[in-house]
Amino acid sequence: MKKALIIIGVLLIAGAIVAANLFYTREKGTEVTAETLRLRDLESFVSASGKIQPKRQVSISANQMGRVTRLAVEEGQRVKAGQFLLEIDPRSLEGQLQRGEASVVAARFSLERARTTVEQSRSNLELARQNLARQQELWKEGLTTRQELERAQNDLKIRESDLKATEQEILTSEQRIKQEEASLATTQYSLTQVIINSPMDGIVVRRNIEEGETAVVGTMNNAGSQLLTIADMSQLEAEVEVDETDIPTVALGQQARVTIDAVPDRTFRGRVTEIGNSPIQGNSAASTGRQATNFKVVITIEEEVPDVRPGFTCSAEIVTATRKGVLSVPIQALTVRERLYDAAGNMVPEPKAPSNGVEPTVDASTEPPPGHTRKETEGLFVVKDGRAVFTPVKIGVAGERYFELLTGPKAGERVITGPFASVRTLDDNDQIKVTSSAASSGDGTSK
Repeated sequence: MKKALIIIGVLLIAGAIVAANLFYTREKGTEVTAETLRLRDLESFVSASGKIQPKRQVSISANQMGRVTRLAVEEGQRVKAGQFLLEIDPRSLEGQLQRGEASVVAARFSLERARTTVEQSRSNLELARQNLARQQELWKEGLTTRQELERAQNDLKIRESDLKATEQEILTSEQRIKQEEASLATTQYSLTQVIINSPMDGIVVRRNIEEGETAVVGTMNNAGSQLLTIADMSQLEAEVEVDETDIPTVALGQQARVTIDAVPDRTFRGRVTEIGNSPIQGNSAASTGRQATNFKVVITIEEEVPDVRPGFTCSAEIVTATRKGVLSVPIQALTVRERLYDAAGNMVPEPKAPSNGVEPTVDASTEPPPGHTRKETEGLFVVKDGRAVFTPVKIGVAGERYFELLTGPKAGERVITGPFASVRTLDDNDQIKVTSSAASSGDGTSK
């Protein structure tokens, strides 16, 4: 028994010695996670929200004031081009039409009377000329008096004036006929406007009038009655509001993905067809604080959308850039450090400051050597021989989880991705211990 206890004791002491050796000889360093760089397909997009609207929509207003006597459609009803929609009471216009027709007839009678008067005036003028000629012959032979001669001359002048007046009356009558005919044509046209037919195929998306109500014609200062709104729902658009900071990346023809709140679990293809040049005007009653500036972007949906209505809320993702098979880096691996650069623009190492568990910084009071400058540098930490090596990078397309890597590490190298606190506090050439590697699956679809 005593021998067995001695053996057990020796084994325990040996195990403790081995554990102590392992504890004191294991590698020290900050525990981090890492991911291997590889090629991915990246996609950058701009997100926006807005409303679904038909590409073609017609608001029908009244051209004539009057009471609606017939109304043949309901809201939500499909209509064809030329289909009867409603009628405004035509009796007032019918009375105007009758008066106009009578006025044209009266003007034509006046013209005929003026023409008859002209013929009479010409006959009278011819008689006056003959009488004057006779008086002149008698005056030469001394057989008449000067009084008779002058009377004949004055009579000729009067007959000439009468003829001119009657000829002018003919011109006046002709112009009066044109005026009455134009007025009659206007009344006839107005009478055709009391019956309103559909201008296109579509759906009655709004009906603002009831049979028996009075339609009001719009004026310069007052809007008229908007009776019906007809929309062609076969072609739809998503009118979304895009922030001013994203507008420079949006261009005509870019592809987009549209989701509609009322049509869940489906995404519809679209394309940018219009970009507003001026910002959307905000509510004047809003607070005087700084308002977000948005621009309207129109996306034409290229697929049929079932059971859709104008005004449905939608969200859109406009694809602004795509990259195929490019080297990508996880977003969480990127960090910023202040680094020293020489006159040629090359980064030079600095003496490492003691680590105190906070993010490395450079004392602002420490002046750089002559010809050198300090500036913030974007980069990441590459795993090399158990140490974190800070490497400056340049990025391209920004993905949702990955950025395109233009310069920096190569494919196959491992970069530190976390934990977040470790990435913030690491400094160049710090000793590390990689505890796990992040999964490298997934795409680079981005916002």
